[in-house]
Formats: sequence, structure tokens, C-alpha cells
Amino acid sequence: MHVGKSFIAPLLAIFTIGAPPRATAQRGGFVPGQHRPPGDPAQIAHGKALFAVNCVSCHGVDLRGGDLGGPNLLRSQVALSDQNGELIVPIIQGSRQDEGMPAIPINQDDSLAVAAYIRSVVETIGSQGKPPSVGKEAPSVLVGDAGAGQAYFAAKCGSCHSATGDLQGIATRITNPKTLQTNWVSGGGRRFRSPTAAPSRRTVTVTVTLATGEKIEGRLVRIDDFLVTVGLADGTARTIRRDGDVPNVEVHDPMQAHRELMAVYADKDIHDVTAYLVTLK
Repeated sequence: MHVGKSFIAPLLAIFTIGAPPRATAQRGGFVPGQHRPPGDPAQIAHGKALFAVNCVSCHGVDLRGGDLGGPNLLRSQVALSDQNGELIVPIIQGSRQDEGMPAIPINQDDSLAVAAYIRSVVETIGSQGKPPSVGKEAPSVLVGDAGAGQAYFAAKCGSCHSATGDLQGIATRITNPKTLQTNWVSGGGRRFRSPTAAPSRRTVTVTVTLATGEKIEGRLVRIDDFLVTVGLADGTARTIRRDGDVPNVEVHDPMQAHRELMAVYADKDIHDVTAYLVTLK
């Protein structure tokens, strides 16, 4: 689900083109600070996780534009006018391919979740272009079935996590249910780590096997089609040139399972697991 650099240029145009005149005229557009009906907290959390994987590099964590030069979504007429995904989802799914915007490979429900997350941020904008407000109360996320959540957790999460191990007392450590839900859905979030930072249980590691048989192991600092950079135990880094499958590169990502689950979570699953996790005190 990761959107590569080939999507960057098309993404710049996704939200800069205004909403269809007829749709805007019918609704009068969305005025910053105007209140829409509250969104589904689980759907919004799911959309936030998907946005982090697919959109942050271009649009930034605060939707104001990212490192790769994507536009500010908080000023997008499409984002401002969208009510229930009717404007954003078709673009995500390829309605503007003839304008250079290819479809992003996520399904209808995931597209709606991303749209819901974008709307949830846009809705908090104050008038006159002020930054999004903080401290606004969101609808309760505790609407799921804790028993169903426990069963889902055992089936999907139990091989790596334990209610009596790493997650023991999680609801005491994270007392806000919304924060707890956001953390488990996203796997705790991804943060930038310096090549010299101490490894953690989330650290992505790599094993590079050279043609001579020598193995170079350490933290994955960077990888692309041409180079792989490994952070070594002594604090230095080594960059190795790649030519196709030579040398052999094996990446070990402890968070890969979380990223794969993002594509298959249903809103009910998110509600249910959250309801279960808040019982782990």
C-alpha cells in the first residue's frame, strides 16, 4: 500500500483542483469551522493509519504539505467540500487518471476511511485560516464488543502480543481510549530514528550477503533499487551498491504485520479490539 515516488507528481494535483461546480453550488461549499455530523471514530482511526502509510510523505502529518512537496489539504476545495467521500474517493480510485493521477491501490472502504480522516481534521479548522483547534472532544470510541475483541486479538495479535505480557496494564498506561485505539491501530506509529540511535523492538534490521559470502547485519538506514545503507553496531554506517538481486538483501521489519493488517481491519474489528484493550488494567 505504500505510494512510491512515481505517484508524487500526480498527487500534487489531486486536491488542488476545485470541487465540481454543481456539487459546490448545491451545498454552498464547506466553510472552515463549520460542523459536519460526527464521524465514526473507528473509521477515522483506520483512515489516519492508512493516511500515514500512503499520504504523509506528500501531504504531511498535519495535512499542510509534506517533505515531498504535496499540497496543503487544509486549503483544498475538494477536501473542504467533501461530505461523505463523494469527492475524495473517486480521485483516490482513479477518476482523474486521464489528468495524470493514477488510482491508489486501496479498496472502497479504505478510501472512505481516508476521506473520513481528512474531513475530521478539516472540520477542526478555525476561521481565517487558523491552525486546527486542539482539545476538542471526540465521540466515544468505546462502542465495541469486548468479548469479540478478545477473540479477534487472540486470532490476529496473540502470536506477537500478550495481555499478561507486553500489553499488561496497557489501559492504565494509556488512559485515553481514543489514544489507545490510535496507537494499536497504527502499531504505535513510526518515528524517525537516527542511524546511531539505540535499537528498539521496532527497529527494522537488514542482512546483506555479499557475493563473497560475507554477511553485513545491522539497522536498516536506507534502501532503494541502487543502494542499501546499514547502521552497524559500532555506530558507523556502511552503504553497499545493489545490482538487481546482488547482493542478497533480507529486510526484517517487526512492524510489517501491523502494516499488513491495516488493509484488512473492519471498523467493527477496531471497535471490538479497543473495547477489549481498555479492560487490560
